[in-house]
Amino acid sequence: MTIAAVRLNHAVLFVADLERSITFYEKAFGVEIVAREPRANAAFLRMPRSGNHHDLGLFGVGAQPPRPRGAIGLYHLAWQVDTIEDLAQARATLMELGAYGGESSHGATKSIYAQDPDGNEFEVMWMLPKESWGEYENSAPIERLDLSAELSTWGGTRTASELVPLDA
Repeated sequence: MTIAAVRLNHAVLFVADLERSITFYEKAFGVEIVAREPRANAAFLRMPRSGNHHDLGLFGVGAQPPRPRGAIGLYHLAWQVDTIEDLAQARATLMELGAYGGESSHGATKSIYAQDPDGNEFEVMWMLPKESWGEYENSAPIERLDLSAELSTWGGTRTASELVPLDA
């Protein structure tokens, strides 16, 4: 019998400097600290529209050499936004923070990539309406993202608001 999971609920990262990482995620995502555990040098953060207790846990472990890209372990986390305009805003915010790393279209999803202060890569992504996945339903190409064209095509289309009510 398989596990009846419905989605990934939260992620937990080891970070060099807990306060530096909290500040980064506050500036990037507007998270709020919902709990701290001083004995573990940890903080638990919630996204503004989340229905979770916490979406991201951070455990400060002190300075260590970064894990080389491509080494065994987690590659990246992906945070979903509701509109293509939200994705464009995420791109601007990440550029302003000096965290922007690139962007791509995966057909059914449009993605911006970045790194936190410890080099943990993450993705901010927007998903097309499911009825528009078409040929991408069972594929995930890596193509150049034309954000201007996507804004023209998909502007005003919400795809995550059914997951979390807009007034949450």
